[in-house]
Amino acid sequence: MTVTFKRGVHLNYSNKKATRALSVRDFVSEEVRLITSMHIGAPSTPCVKKGDHVLMGQVIAEPVGFLGIPVHASVSGEVTNVGMIPYIGEANVQCITIANDFKDEWVELKPLGDVETVDPALIVPAIKNAGICGMGGASFPTHVKLSPKPEQKCNVVLVNGAECETHLTCDHRLMLESGEKIIGGLRAVMRALNVDKGVICIEDNKPDAIESMQILAARSQGISVQVLKTKYPQGGEKQLIEVVTKKQVPAGKLPIDVGAVVVNVGTCAAIYDAIVYGKPVVSRITTVTGCVKEPANLRVRIGTVVEDMIGACGGFSEEPGKIAFGGGMTGLCIPNTDIPMAKSTNGIVVYNDKDARSIDEGPCIRCGKCVAACPIGLNPYLIKRAADADKLDVAKSLYVNDCILCGCCSYECPSRRWLTASFKIVKQKLAAQAKAKGGNAK
Repeated sequence: MTVTFKRGVHLNYSNKKATRALSVRDFVSEEVRLITSMHIGAPSTPCVKKGDHVLMGQVIAEPVGFLGIPVHASVSGEVTNVGMIPYIGEANVQCITIANDFKDEWVELKPLGDVETVDPALIVPAIKNAGICGMGGASFPTHVKLSPKPEQKCNVVLVNGAECETHLTCDHRLMLESGEKIIGGLRAVMRALNVDKGVICIEDNKPDAIESMQILAARSQGISVQVLKTKYPQGGEKQLIEVVTKKQVPAGKLPIDVGAVVVNVGTCAAIYDAIVYGKPVVSRITTVTGCVKEPANLRVRIGTVVEDMIGACGGFSEEPGKIAFGGGMTGLCIPNTDIPMAKSTNGIVVYNDKDARSIDEGPCIRCGKCVAACPIGLNPYLIKRAADADKLDVAKSLYVNDCILCGCCSYECPSRRWLTASFKIVKQKLAAQAKAKGGNAK
């Protein structure tokens, strides 16, 4: 039986056709540029310098603070630069550049053994040491998500295989080609949290992945597959929790507050590699599509430069208008092709000039379509009015901090109001305001 959540939107997923049947292929570049702020939290601190020779998997930047995770060399070779580079956003970020010697010489790895027999107390520390963060795009440190407070009890682990964004097929291919790693990673999480129920959630537009994961799940204790109706944003944490557990995450609360933890399929696979092989995150699958000659699902080393990835796909098929990390609804435009991808980069989408062209805002006509589409149940048109007037307190009172920035309201708005973009700015202002006061934006 398929299930779904209230509201949301139905997108045109024909843009997935270019890559959904393409097997993952490997691409290794001559150079990688690893930024030290690939996760939510303080940037990691470089512990190598220019001229150092590093091994694959070696820690090159050490974690800082509670949310910190290390950064590892994704190739072996020489460090050619440690410095600041422009990236997405206003501020420059620290970057460690390594020239690949193509020897793939690994640092000494320390595998923990089978996911079913490893000491559960060792699993979360191993996840942190492997530098694992949300591979579905959120980039939240996984070890923190798997470290609930004593009063918080997890009853179910949900694995997000919905991949409800446009264009992207990397998770789809991972489920088809490395499903056993997803199952193994899920079992590791279940044992770390002492949970006996795990559910892999997949939209019904991926029947081959559903069949494959059902076969594997049937062989594993406590794991099942939940088929979801194809609708956006079905892969949102709150939406998955609602349809599977019938519980709603209250405003200002986290999934663990209703007894749930949600992890991406890519995150599960990375956890498996960390436990069984002792490998840190040094690569991932990324969909490269849009206006490129040979769209592909590439397994690339973390820190691979966008220009090299597009070159691996034959180059541009036409003059690009915009290039984005991620799908069409939540993707972030990048300033140029000289920047590197990160652990959470699940897609690179190249748009032509026509598709990239911005549309001027029209006046709000009070049609209510944004309200009908919002999966959280907010009033976007009222929040937009407060945002335009810079009335942060009013926007906060309308629960703007619960907005998941999915873009449903903007997608449905007939006047093409810049709703989601405005809400993101307001959330950033409220967060900065709270930080200055030493409080919480919620």
